[in-house]
Amino acid sequence: MGRIKLKDIDLSKKIDKSDYKKELEEYELNLLRFQLGLKEKGQKVLIMLEGWDASGKGGAIKTLTKFWDPRGVKVYPISAPTEEEKSRHYMWRFLIHLPSIGVITVFDRTWYGRVLVERVESLTKKKIWKRAYDEINKIEKIIANDNTLIYKFFMHISQEEQLKRFEERETNPMKEYKIGPDDYENRSKFKEYTDAYEDMLNKTSTDHAPWHIIEGDDKEFARLKIIKTILKSA
Repeated sequence: MGRIKLKDIDLSKKIDKSDYKKELEEYELNLLRFQLGLKEKGQKVLIMLEGWDASGKGGAIKTLTKFWDPRGVKVYPISAPTEEEKSRHYMWRFLIHLPSIGVITVFDRTWYGRVLVERVESLTKKKIWKRAYDEINKIEKIIANDNTLIYKFFMHISQEEQLKRFEERETNPMKEYKIGPDDYENRSKFKEYTDAYEDMLNKTSTDHAPWHIIEGDDKEFARLKIIKTILKSA
């Protein structure tokens, strides 16, 4: 298999809204059964989402988790590390939140920040972020060996769709808190982030923790693909 190139991903994939609602209803019971079966199998689930700003991570998490018993789901939105977290190993703040048996843990942004924002923004020395690929692969293997199902989703959208969503957030009182100067600053570094994302996808997609690229220009298509991926590989 050749190297993954984001420009080759077909972002025209869509689903009719009526078909989306119908399919979503069909998967509702299966998602609940998936969750309820974890404890009897002694399994844990770790779901990790990365992607472009405004690529639909939050909406996908909201759609996915509404079908699960909230007592067995924990969602962690990841922001910049605190001073205390910076003084520890970069994975510490994530590892302390790994799921226990029967629990589904969702990370909105992940330890891949080491090879993404820290790389692009020069927050970490090159020799340090370059060695992180191997570190992450080894840690994820340890986690998988502990009877944990790992799902890694990369939300991919076009620049045109991203700009459309930025502008919508600026004019929508319910969404304006989601947009800020940093979003446009990141957008100006499209080439740098593309290189970082492609390296991440190519160097850290493994048998025990493969990356799933989610075509996200159509939000409904993206959400259904995530659900189908989880149920298919469970």
